[in-house]
Amino acid sequence: MAVSERRGLGHGSPAESGQRLLLLLLLGSCSGRIHRLALTGEKRANIQLNSFGFYTNGSLEVDLSLLRLGLQEAEEKSLLVGFSLSRVRSGRVHSYSTQDFQDCPLQRNSSSFLVLFLINTKDLQVHVRKYGEQKKLFIFPGLLPDVPSEPGLPKPEPTVPRKVDSGTSTTSKPKSTPTVSQSPSGKNKELVLGLSHLNNYYNFSFHVVIGSQAEEGQYSLNFHNCNNSVPGKEHPYDITVMIREKNPDGFLSAAEMPLFKLYMVMSACFLAAGIFWVSILCRNTYSVFKIHWLMAALAFTKSISLLFHSINYYFINSQGHPIEGLAVMHYITHLLKGALLFITIALIGSGWAFIKYVLSDKEKKVFGIVIPLQVLANVAYIIIESREEGASDYGLWKEILFLVDLICCGAILFPVVWSIRHLQDASGTDGKVAVNLAKLKLFRHYYVMVICYVYFTRIIAILLRVAVPFQWQWLYQLLVEGSTLAFFVLTGYKFQPAGDNPYLQLPQEDEEDVQMEQVMTDSGFQEGLSKVNKTASGRELL
Repeated sequence: MAVSERRGLGHGSPAESGQRLLLLLLLGSCSGRIHRLALTGEKRANIQLNSFGFYTNGSLEVDLSLLRLGLQEAEEKSLLVGFSLSRVRSGRVHSYSTQDFQDCPLQRNSSSFLVLFLINTKDLQVHVRKYGEQKKLFIFPGLLPDVPSEPGLPKPEPTVPRKVDSGTSTTSKPKSTPTVSQSPSGKNKELVLGLSHLNNYYNFSFHVVIGSQAEEGQYSLNFHNCNNSVPGKEHPYDITVMIREKNPDGFLSAAEMPLFKLYMVMSACFLAAGIFWVSILCRNTYSVFKIHWLMAALAFTKSISLLFHSINYYFINSQGHPIEGLAVMHYITHLLKGALLFITIALIGSGWAFIKYVLSDKEKKVFGIVIPLQVLANVAYIIIESREEGASDYGLWKEILFLVDLICCGAILFPVVWSIRHLQDASGTDGKVAVNLAKLKLFRHYYVMVICYVYFTRIIAILLRVAVPFQWQWLYQLLVEGSTLAFFVLTGYKFQPAGDNPYLQLPQEDEEDVQMEQVMTDSGFQEGLSKVNKTASGRELL
């Protein structure tokens, strides 16, 4: 059982508590950078707690307020339990597979950047071992003064930090000498923190300060219980840990700091695109269909969603917590945007209102699949954003979101392919070869556009996130939003409701009684085709 709490939810009356419990599902990435993870009956040997990008003078605070191992006292004495703090490559975190169950991360000797916090339940101490070059990475006992401690459990005795030559802090109890050991090579340094024990519960706290530019980077914090490394021999344990990260300029990670401005600018771009699109619709009322207004609604919904997202990032960075009402509005508009996006793409791809009035049975089945999957994808997105990374179901919902999103992206291609085949078959049978080939060319272009949109936002963006340095990972969001804007603009250009647009000449019910003349270019069946002497009877106008 996992419980994750976010800063800013507070306490109140029973009615308010119920409302705030509902908000736990809606307030995802908009929460402050204070994470509280409570796990009961946990059996995992390795738990990935959090990942954060730190600048110089950034701080990481960890408060292990409750740890119950659930073993006999004799077994606890030899148990390997603790935390690991490592600097990872951009866009990546350590992954512990079942194939490495005999390789306990707490027993590794590494030449790369690594800090181990080994919990010694026998001597009630926490041994801190540092590997790699860490000249300005400072480790202190306890939390920073402005963070309230967890009530109900005793804290370690007051300690006095003392720096050694490497810039590392060691601790000493008031009536004892600090324990400091250093390997002959000078690469590995060890210091000792105090550990409290009461009623089979252990607790301690510490904080880390990034002291120089050389120590900047993406850090991953993990918890390890090596006693559960062997499958079939796991023992349940309980753990409650609070984690707080902060950079000098706010509570956001290094990659998230530019997102406030980025989302604000992109919101203005989508708003401008929506206003321009509506002006086109108002100037061409004769050839406007319902799908055109749906495209306008999508652009405005996308703009509003980005606006709320931007405002939430601003309050998180400045105050450490979001405005709850704005956070809820962001998720509502996010759900609407996701549904409108795939519905609009599928309707355009099927040629609805452009080349036919009704959807075929196959196309209706596609909508019957895509719409429920989009609901599932949006639910998975909210659950991921409202869970801590260490929650037991976090990885499962992340995989569900990735898989469902790919299925939806693949499903919306089928209506486009069916429209292309329909136009290919009709081009040689109904006597309107030029018009059908022009429409065929349009839908082939649209098929390529959808492929490129999916490719850039789902594949290229992920590769970019892995390749760039930690402070430039916001380029991932820039590529996704920029590709989406380009896709919207190109789609509007291709399907604009111009009166002389040969692509949008919908066949009429009395078409056989209407005289039509086709004017073709010298190069053959190309663009620039137009129809003359065509009546407007039967056209669906809005």
